Amino acid sequence: MLSKFIQKKEKTECFTLNEPTDEIIEASNKHVGAHLSIQGGIDLIFEKLKGIKAYAAGFFLKSQRTFNAKPYTSETIRAFRNANTHEKLLPHGSYLINLAQPDKEKADRSYNLFLDELVRCDQLGIPLCNIHPGSNVGKLPIEAACMLISDNINKAHKVTQSVVVVIENMAGQGNTVGSKFKELKLIIDGVENKDRIGVCLDTCHLFGAGYDITTKEKFKKVMEDFDRTVGLEYLKGVHLNDSKEPLGSKRDRHECIGKGLIGLEAFSYIMNSSIFNEIPMILETPDPDKYAAEIKLLYSLIESK
Repeated sequence: MLSKFIQKKEKTECFTLNEPTDEIIEASNKHVGAHLSIQGGIDLIFEKLKGIKAYAAGFFLKSQRTFNAKPYTSETIRAFRNANTHEKLLPHGSYLINLAQPDKEKADRSYNLFLDELVRCDQLGIPLCNIHPGSNVGKLPIEAACMLISDNINKAHKVTQSVVVVIENMAGQGNTVGSKFKELKLIIDGVENKDRIGVCLDTCHLFGAGYDITTKEKFKKVMEDFDRTVGLEYLKGVHLNDSKEPLGSKRDRHECIGKGLIGLEAFSYIMNSSIFNEIPMILETPDPDKYAAEIKLLYSLIESK
């Protein structure tokens, strides 16, 4: 066992860390990974995943800065499927997608981009696709904005095979939809096929939106609130990020694990709670060079039975 001091902006925490053996990792049922670059080819995700000893991966399905990416070739699809080592995958949809857009021309463009992401997941055999719900640029009542999002998801479900749309909670910046659990619930309520909708909880976004997760007890209460409002059955993934900004700031600025204002106790709760078993948990912290060390740190938080 190792004792490790983590210096935060406001306080110092001391944790006893266990060396994460293969047996401990396997028994934990936790699938921790990181958001990886697809540079060089999307099929290289699995090689990169092994290089940092990750058990899950997030990634963009194509350039997230364009509406008009080239479709996959049959060679790309075959290479990905052949390379797939069946870790937990949670690709991230383009930031250009806004399913709450009320302007028809812009809404059609956004929907087509969203649909393209789901088609790509189907082609690659990926069961989940994570998206930001949208931004209420039309200043609609929140119920109407959520219904727009639900309607777009329903429309896409009808023309795709099986991929589950995983909506992400937001920090509350600007006009974004989804910072409150009740907004996620409104979206899910409007989705017809409940087997193809889920939620990804981002820890930095939770904290920014005012959900205090800084201790195990507080985090437990937040998850009880999530279960009452949304339902734990819809939890399909987690984005693991500390925060540079204080509680309730409505700002989305990620920090490395244990180095921000959330602190290690929150992540210890995640790594020791069965709520988070068997789902992809993806680091999106600022320094990819530290991903391997952060993954090891997270697994070292698993408590001895």
